[in-house]
Amino acid sequence: MVSEGVLLGMGNPLLDISSVVDDEFLKKYEILPENAIIADEKHLPMYDELTARQNVEFIAGGATQNTIKVAQWMLQSPGATSYMGCIGKDKYGEEMKKNAETSGVNAHYYEVDVPTGTCAVCIVGSGRSLVANLAAANHYKPEHLTKPENWALVEKAKYIYIAGFFLTVSPESIMLVAEHAAKNNKVFMMNLSAPFICEFYTKVQDDALKYCDYIFGNETEARKYAEVHGWQTDNVEEIALKLAALPKVSGKRIAVITQGADPVVVAKDGKVTTYPVILLPKEKMVDTNSAGDAFVGGFLSQLVQEKSIEECVKGGCYAANVIIQHSGCTYPAKPDFN
Repeated sequence: MVSEGVLLGMGNPLLDISSVVDDEFLKKYEILPENAIIADEKHLPMYDELTARQNVEFIAGGATQNTIKVAQWMLQSPGATSYMGCIGKDKYGEEMKKNAETSGVNAHYYEVDVPTGTCAVCIVGSGRSLVANLAAANHYKPEHLTKPENWALVEKAKYIYIAGFFLTVSPESIMLVAEHAAKNNKVFMMNLSAPFICEFYTKVQDDALKYCDYIFGNETEARKYAEVHGWQTDNVEEIALKLAALPKVSGKRIAVITQGADPVVVAKDGKVTTYPVILLPKEKMVDTNSAGDAFVGGFLSQLVQEKSIEECVKGGCYAANVIIQHSGCTYPAKPDFN
């Protein structure tokens, strides 16, 4: 059994508005296939258009929240995980609270008078494009984090995970938690999350990475990070080694890079190990939307039990394999992982 609140996540809680669309739809809103961006003016009418579609689904999401939900599902230990982020006082916010409760995550939301954030998940084939309208999620403030009942979650946690997307919202909150983790010998972890984070939030990302014991990402994000930092290589194994070797406040860092159906790359102690993923026949693949979030959730579910890296990767691959056979970040009642 793991201790209560052993794992804490902080991020942007978004209600996924998920629908199958066609290339015309992507063109209309100038959306690239397989990309993640933040909405601007031209994207706003899209949310109503998606909502009105017959095949639309609403699923509580946001990268970090997905990861924490999956870790909680894998652990099957009530209250093992907690989560903080900002939602609106509206029906979507209520939906979010219900969903967190059902999934067993101890969520402490900061509630504001701004609509709850949404993410358009535009599915074409088994690929997806994400357009996030952060709305309330963009209003998270350190004053929520430092309230005694919320800081207690930080105190209780031994492992803390934050997706890179939160760098656009509250780098101050990230640094408060990162410094706490370093001082108290806790495990602090982040995700590169999206090429635009690596490209446009370089300074805050690099400040936070100095505290990271684990850095996660996929091959596209890793290559973008390398490009931005002038590493002049697109070899994922080399990039993973360089990520692991970046300056660190204390101790060592492990870099974990996923590559879709290709092996997972892990850089540790100056060495690279690759681990095969569980291959899935194309006809069983429903939605790759939350595969990366689920991989990290599965990985963390084993890490908090102090399992080996190999076991953590197996947990990650198992969780991702289950999630891509479902729509959105949803899963059967119980995992079948041993």
